[in-house]
Amino acid sequence: MKKNNHQNLTEDLVAEHQPESIRQRLQQGPKSQHISDMVFGGIDGCVTTFAVVSGTIGGGLPPSVAVILGFANLFADGFSMAISSYEANTAQQEFIDSLSVIEEQHINQIPEGEREEIRQIFHKKGFKGAMLEAIVKTISQNKELWIDTMLTEEYGLHKIGINPWKSASTIFIAFIVVGMMPLLPLLFSSLTGQQQFILSAYLAATMFFLIGMLKSLILHKPLLLSGLRTLLTGGAAAGLAFVVGYVLREGFAIAGV
Repeated sequence: MKKNNHQNLTEDLVAEHQPESIRQRLQQGPKSQHISDMVFGGIDGCVTTFAVVSGTIGGGLPPSVAVILGFANLFADGFSMAISSYEANTAQQEFIDSLSVIEEQHINQIPEGEREEIRQIFHKKGFKGAMLEAIVKTISQNKELWIDTMLTEEYGLHKIGINPWKSASTIFIAFIVVGMMPLLPLLFSSLTGQQQFILSAYLAATMFFLIGMLKSLILHKPLLLSGLRTLLTGGAAAGLAFVVGYVLREGFAIAGV
């Protein structure tokens, strides 16, 4: 079985690296990846709401308090994270655009100086003589390539298709959908407080584990290990909230209502 899987993987890699396949893939250009936005929003949403549930239960407060605070935090924090993501990505794109304008001005005003920068950059990479000069000539003949090369080599920036709205929307949706799960059991008044908390903890743990598994599938990491690591991370945050609520109740005589 392992041999067959390895053979299939090799065949897929060979097919992906045929000249026509490579040409089509490169022609599409770099794509913005939103898996990190999904993971970030989902984990933070689940931590936020289950921390409220844990802190409320630990503090001896009724489940209705957790419902009110949980949903209030869910939408407020989700919106805040989405806006922050939008502003950060917009600022990053504006920064790249501003440097592109500066580099274009430099190319227009002092082309020989900019060619020398390209020459020294690729000389440090080990290119010399006629090959180095050919690289300088090729790059400097295409202004867009010249600017992109300077952004990458001089500033360490890459012009990836960042979509601030899509990134913000992904974070917000993941935050709301995943973060809502630990609150759902608290909406059923037929359950006891203990049953509500157990179901909430189960749903939160499931969300953490599934997010870790999703991340492992995208990044080709061990499935179980990634799920458990994310589960432990989220569980630690929730446990901390429970302890804080309990300590405040017992140590400072803050009674539940």
